[in-house]
Amino acid sequence: MTTKVIMAGFGGQGVVLIGTLLAYAGMKQGKHTTFFPSYGAEMRGGTANCSVIVSDGEIASPVVGQPDCVVAMNVASLDKFEPALKPGGTLFVNSSLVEKRATRHDINEIRIPANEIAEQTGSARAANMVMLGSLIKKTRAVTLESAVESLGNVLSERAMALLDVNKKALAKGFEQVA
Repeated sequence: MTTKVIMAGFGGQGVVLIGTLLAYAGMKQGKHTTFFPSYGAEMRGGTANCSVIVSDGEIASPVVGQPDCVVAMNVASLDKFEPALKPGGTLFVNSSLVEKRATRHDINEIRIPANEIAEQTGSARAANMVMLGSLIKKTRAVTLESAVESLGNVLSERAMALLDVNKKALAKGFEQVA
Protein backbone atom coordinates (compact mmCIF):
# COMPACT_ATOMS: atom_id res chain seq x y z
CA MET A 1 0.00 0.00 0.00
CA THR A 2 1.20 3.49 -0.86
CA THR A 3 -0.28 6.71 0.53
CA LYS A 4 0.63 10.07 -1.01
CA VAL A 5 -0.24 13.17 1.03
CA ILE A 6 0.08 16.93 0.70
CA MET A 7 -0.30 18.92 3.93
CA ALA A 8 -0.64 22.69 3.65
CA GLY A 9 -1.33 25.79 5.70
CA PHE A 10 0.26 29.05 6.68
CA GLY A 11 3.54 29.20 8.53
CA GLY A 12 3.17 28.50 12.22
CA GLN A 13 0.36 25.95 11.81
CA GLY A 14 2.77 23.04 12.05
CA VAL A 15 2.13 21.35 8.71
CA VAL A 16 5.80 20.60 8.21
CA LEU A 17 5.94 19.11 11.71
CA ILE A 18 3.04 16.73 11.05
CA GLY A 19 4.59 15.78 7.72
CA THR A 20 7.81 14.94 9.50
CA LEU A 21 5.88 12.99 12.12
CA LEU A 22 3.97 10.97 9.50
CA ALA A 23 7.21 10.10 7.69
CA TYR A 24 8.99 9.21 10.92
CA ALA A 25 6.09 7.00 12.08
CA GLY A 26 6.25 5.19 8.74
CA MET A 27 9.98 4.58 9.15
CA LYS A 28 9.35 3.33 12.68
CA GLN A 29 7.06 0.69 11.16
CA GLY A 30 9.71 -0.31 8.62
CA LYS A 31 7.98 1.38 5.69
CA HIS A 32 9.56 3.41 2.93
CA THR A 33 8.92 7.13 3.29
CA THR A 34 9.71 10.41 1.61
CA PHE A 35 9.25 13.89 3.01
CA PHE A 36 9.52 17.00 0.87
CA PRO A 37 8.87 20.39 2.58
CA SER A 38 8.16 23.68 0.83
CA TYR A 39 8.08 27.11 2.47
CA GLY A 40 6.94 30.53 1.31
CA ALA A 41 9.40 33.41 1.39
CA GLU A 42 7.93 34.84 4.60
CA MET A 43 9.41 33.88 7.98
CA ARG A 44 6.07 33.30 9.71
CA GLY A 45 2.53 33.48 8.40
CA GLY A 46 3.51 32.69 4.81
CA THR A 47 2.58 29.50 3.05
CA ALA A 48 4.02 26.16 4.03
CA ASN A 49 3.33 22.71 2.67
CA CYS A 50 4.92 19.33 2.47
CA SER A 51 4.53 16.15 0.51
CA VAL A 52 4.80 12.80 2.26
CA ILE A 53 4.74 9.33 0.78
CA VAL A 54 4.43 6.25 2.98
CA SER A 55 4.75 2.95 1.17
CA ASP A 56 5.24 -0.75 1.75
CA GLY A 57 7.50 -0.79 -1.31
CA GLU A 58 10.24 1.35 -2.77
CA ILE A 59 9.38 4.92 -3.77
CA ALA A 60 10.63 6.05 -7.16
CA SER A 61 10.19 9.81 -6.64
CA PRO A 62 9.35 12.13 -3.73
CA VAL A 63 7.23 14.30 -6.04
CA VAL A 64 3.50 14.07 -5.33
CA GLY A 65 1.55 15.23 -8.37
CA GLN A 66 -1.82 13.69 -7.58
CA PRO A 67 -2.07 13.02 -3.86
CA ASP A 68 -4.41 10.47 -2.32
CA CYS A 69 -5.05 12.96 0.50
CA VAL A 70 -4.75 16.68 1.08
CA VAL A 71 -4.77 18.32 4.51
CA ALA A 72 -5.90 21.95 4.13
CA MET A 73 -5.39 24.02 7.25
CA ASN A 74 -6.55 27.29 5.62
CA VAL A 75 -8.53 28.61 2.63
CA ALA A 76 -5.45 29.33 0.50
CA SER A 77 -4.34 25.71 0.90
CA LEU A 78 -7.78 24.41 -0.04
CA ASP A 79 -7.80 26.59 -3.16
CA LYS A 80 -4.29 25.57 -4.18
CA PHE A 81 -4.34 21.82 -3.55
CA GLU A 82 -7.95 20.67 -4.05
CA PRO A 83 -7.46 20.60 -7.85
CA ALA A 84 -4.42 18.33 -7.49
CA LEU A 85 -6.24 15.69 -5.42
CA LYS A 86 -6.78 12.49 -7.35
CA PRO A 87 -10.38 11.49 -8.14
CA GLY A 88 -11.73 9.51 -5.19
CA GLY A 89 -9.12 11.09 -2.91
CA THR A 90 -9.78 12.54 0.52
CA LEU A 91 -9.64 16.21 1.43
CA PHE A 92 -9.20 16.95 5.15
CA VAL A 93 -10.32 20.50 5.91
CA ASN A 94 -9.74 22.41 9.15
CA SER A 95 -13.32 23.65 9.43
CA SER A 96 -12.34 25.90 12.34
CA LEU A 97 -10.66 28.23 9.85
CA VAL A 98 -12.19 27.20 6.51
CA GLU A 99 -15.89 27.80 5.94
CA LYS A 100 -15.58 27.24 2.19
CA ARG A 101 -16.56 23.81 0.89
CA ALA A 102 -14.76 21.73 -1.69
CA THR A 103 -15.88 22.46 -5.22
CA ARG A 104 -15.22 18.99 -6.61
CA HIS A 105 -17.77 16.20 -6.34
CA ASP A 106 -15.40 13.33 -7.19
CA ILE A 107 -13.53 13.52 -3.87
CA ASN A 108 -14.35 12.86 -0.23
CA GLU A 109 -14.32 15.89 2.06
CA ILE A 110 -13.78 15.41 5.78
CA ARG A 111 -14.29 18.56 7.82
CA ILE A 112 -12.61 18.60 11.22
CA PRO A 113 -12.99 21.51 13.71
CA ALA A 114 -9.33 21.09 14.56
CA ASN A 115 -8.78 24.32 16.48
CA GLU A 116 -11.74 23.74 18.81
CA ILE A 117 -10.74 20.13 19.42
CA ALA A 118 -7.14 21.18 20.05
CA GLU A 119 -8.27 23.79 22.59
CA GLN A 120 -10.11 21.03 24.47
CA THR A 121 -6.84 19.09 24.72
CA GLY A 122 -5.01 22.06 26.22
CA SER A 123 -3.59 24.10 23.32
CA ALA A 124 -5.03 25.48 20.08
CA ARG A 125 -1.52 25.01 18.66
CA ALA A 126 -2.21 21.26 18.50
CA ALA A 127 -4.74 21.65 15.65
CA ASN A 128 -2.15 20.14 13.32
CA MET A 129 -2.03 16.98 15.46
CA VAL A 130 -5.83 16.72 15.39
CA MET A 131 -5.72 16.78 11.60
CA LEU A 132 -2.93 14.19 11.49
CA GLY A 133 -4.87 11.89 13.82
CA SER A 134 -7.84 12.05 11.46
CA LEU A 135 -5.65 11.34 8.44
CA ILE A 136 -4.08 8.35 10.19
CA LYS A 137 -7.49 6.88 11.02
CA LYS A 138 -8.80 7.29 7.46
CA THR A 139 -5.72 6.16 5.55
CA ARG A 140 -4.16 3.58 7.90
CA ALA A 141 -0.82 4.63 6.35
CA VAL A 142 0.70 4.28 9.83
CA THR A 143 -0.65 3.31 13.21
CA LEU A 144 -1.65 5.86 15.81
CA GLU A 145 0.73 4.13 18.19
CA SER A 146 3.73 4.65 15.91
CA ALA A 147 2.85 8.34 15.54
CA VAL A 148 2.53 8.79 19.30
CA GLU A 149 5.82 6.94 19.88
CA SER A 150 7.53 9.11 17.25
CA LEU A 151 6.53 12.43 18.85
CA GLY A 152 9.58 12.46 21.10
CA ASN A 153 11.81 12.12 18.06
CA VAL A 154 10.35 15.01 16.05
CA LEU A 155 9.33 17.62 18.62
CA SER A 156 11.86 20.29 19.46
CA GLU A 157 13.12 20.50 23.01
CA ARG A 158 10.94 23.58 23.53
CA ALA A 159 7.86 21.78 22.19
CA MET A 160 8.37 18.79 24.50
CA ALA A 161 6.38 20.71 27.13
CA LEU A 162 3.34 20.03 24.94
CA LEU A 163 4.05 16.32 24.47
CA ASP A 164 0.96 15.17 26.40
CA VAL A 165 -1.25 17.74 24.66
CA ASN A 166 -0.01 16.51 21.27
CA LYS A 167 -0.70 12.90 22.22
CA LYS A 168 -4.25 13.81 23.26
CA ALA A 169 -4.77 15.84 20.08
CA LEU A 170 -3.67 12.93 17.88
CA ALA A 171 -6.09 10.63 19.70
CA LYS A 172 -8.96 13.14 19.49
CA GLY A 173 -8.37 13.58 15.76
CA PHE A 174 -8.30 9.81 15.34
CA GLU A 175 -11.72 9.62 17.04
CA GLN A 176 -13.24 12.15 14.61
CA VAL A 177 -13.24 9.81 11.62
CA ALA A 178 -15.40 6.72 11.22
